[in-house]
This record gives sequence, structure tokens and C-alpha cells, in this order.
Amino acid sequence: MKKTLALMLALAMVFALAACGGNSAPAASEAPAEEAPAADAPAAEAPAAGEASGTFKIGGIGPMTGDAAQYGIAAMGGAQIAVDEINALGGPVQFEFQAEDDQAVADNAVNAYNTLKDWGMQIMVGAVTTGSCVAVASEAYTDRIFSLTPSASSTDVTAGKDNMFQMCFTDPNQGKAGAEYITSNFPEAKIAVIYRSDDAYSVGIRDAFADQVKDSIVYEGTFTVDTQTDFSVQVAAAQAAGADVVYLPIYYQPATVILTQAKSIGYAPTFVGVDGMDGILDQEGFDASLAEGVLVMSPFSASSTDDLTVSFVNKFQEAHGQLPNQFAADGYDCVYAIYNAIQAAGVTADMSNAEICDALVAAFTADDFSYSGLTGEGMTWSTVGEVTKLPMAFVITDGVYVKP
Repeated sequence: MKKTLALMLALAMVFALAACGGNSAPAASEAPAEEAPAADAPAAEAPAAGEASGTFKIGGIGPMTGDAAQYGIAAMGGAQIAVDEINALGGPVQFEFQAEDDQAVADNAVNAYNTLKDWGMQIMVGAVTTGSCVAVASEAYTDRIFSLTPSASSTDVTAGKDNMFQMCFTDPNQGKAGAEYITSNFPEAKIAVIYRSDDAYSVGIRDAFADQVKDSIVYEGTFTVDTQTDFSVQVAAAQAAGADVVYLPIYYQPATVILTQAKSIGYAPTFVGVDGMDGILDQEGFDASLAEGVLVMSPFSASSTDDLTVSFVNKFQEAHGQLPNQFAADGYDCVYAIYNAIQAAGVTADMSNAEICDALVAAFTADDFSYSGLTGEGMTWSTVGEVTKLPMAFVITDGVYVKP
């Protein structure tokens, strides 16, 4: 059954958990008086007559119910804020936005894609999770629908598909960045790695990370989706190996179990996580104090004080009653990057999907195209859809992310 974003978010807030850094405002993002822009936001420049215009239908796919609901609620909620801001400008480019719930299940994502296609989707923001995005990427490639995923970070998402682009940094880049951070800040560290062996996201980050620091790794432990409720063996083995840094290229749900079990045996290494651990502080039933001192590599922090972030955080809190995570910021940036590319390419809404797709691909990969937003400054994209930006390190301190 088709659900609008408003309905999906309402249901998700009942059933779900409370749910890719720059300081520059998105180009052409000046909001009207009732939604005052950041003080440093540049003035919007409306396209000249005969250039970009029309109302574009953007579809979004993500988990808004189920175990991964935090990610979908955040990404689609951030995208909606951007859509509302752009529409409030009253300019010649407008958006209709509809999001569909896939519960982070590949088959559901394909069904959601078909629902959006029947609705008339011209551009896609999504899917949010890697497995779902891989499942719909081939469909979007065949249909020539330009797609920008906020958070699906595997290289499998874009492989062989010129229309698929990523707002988040790729798994290999994240793994390399994590390795560089640890070797720079903990040069004598003995490292343990615990990763999920049946998850492309986790494996991709682990492989790139391990390739950089293999001589420092004293223990590696794996788990699967069916065994992520008990890490007593892995935690004890990391402790026995003398690991003083434990790298966790995983999502926040199993990370909470690892932190809890480490505490229970008095094991207190430095835990270093990845962007998938964003949301750990909001995990229902988790003692957030157990995350004190955890390092998280992420491109966004809601505690940043630049005007653009403050404005976005206030709007997200007003809409959803909670702080936005990086997935929300990625969703917001996706819509504004698409908006900027539409203007740069002079795209009109009456063009065919294939014409829109080809124009946006050319715009995103042009030498003179870049985008600055919540999750990075001067972001550019390669011809294989990979964004150029780097994660930042934050330390969880007193329940917030703080730059070390």
C-alpha cells in the first residue's frame, strides 16, 4: 500500500526507535523569512527564463519501520526539509517528494521502487541501505532514472551504472581514513577488529582498513546477522590478545551489545566506530554512558555551531522531536545537490527520464561542478559516482559528539 512521507514518518515515530563536515551553506538555499537561512548563506540566484524549470518528482526509498528505521526516518526526513526549503523559495524549480518504506529488505526495496515508478518518479534519493540500493540500482539503470543515495556506501552500488551516485563516502575510503586516524593518533596500538562477515558494508570497510594496518592487528572476530546478540567470545578474545584499540566497522545495534559486554568483563579499550554507528546514543534501552569515549568517524555532528548546521538541527528537531544524525544531513544534501545540478544543466521537468538522467550525470561529473553543504565542502563526483570528501573523527563525550 502506498504511503506518503508524512504517514510513514508518523508510523515510524510510533513503532521505530527515536531516530556522508562542512560549514558552507548549500548554493541557492536561501529560505524565506519564516525559515531564516544561516547568516553566511549565499543569496539564491533564480535561473533565467528558458532554463531549469518545472516541478520534478523525487522518490525516496529507505527503512522507516523495522530495526534500521533510524536510518530511513533520518534520511527521508532530512530530504523533506530540503524539499520544503526549496519549494518555499517560489522559484521556477519545484519538487514533489514521496518516500516508500523498504524495512532495509532488498525485495521490499524493489517493490517500493515500482510503486514510485508508477507514481511518476523522475529522480531517486536512495536507497538508504546498501543491500536495498544494490537491488534497485539495476532497475534504475534500465529505466534511466538518475539516483543519488544518501548512505549506501558499497562500491557495488555504483559498479557498471553511470546513473548511480553516492553522497556518502565509499566503504574503502572510510576504511582507509579510519586506519590513517588510528595510526596517527595511536601509533603503538594493538588493534582488534570485529566485523559482520555477511554484510557488504562491514566487509568493505574492514578489508580497506586491514590492508593499511595488518601488521598491528592482533585479533579479528566475525559475526553474522544471526549471531549478533552475543559477542562474549569476540570481546574476551580481543582482551586476551591485548588489543587496546577495537575497530568496529558495523552498525550501532550490535555495537551496543559489544560495549555492554566489554563493560561487564572490565575491558576498556578505545573503541573506534564508523558512520553506521551514528544513532547509537538513541538506541532504545541502551545505557548511553557505555559509549563515553567512543570514537566515531562521521561527516556530520549535530553539535556543530556553524549557522547552516544550527538551522538544520532546529528544523529537524521541530519536525521529529530529536537531533538529526548524519543520515539526515546526507538526505538534506542529496536534495540540494540535485537542485544545484538541475540548475547547472538547465533541466526542465517536461524532459524524459532518460534526458534528465543524462543531463544530471553530465552536471555531476563536470569539472566545474561542486557542492558544499552539511556533510562536506567542495564535494565533487567522479565518473563512477563516487563523492570526494573525508570523514571526521568525533569523540562521544557526555552524550554528544565532540571533535577531539
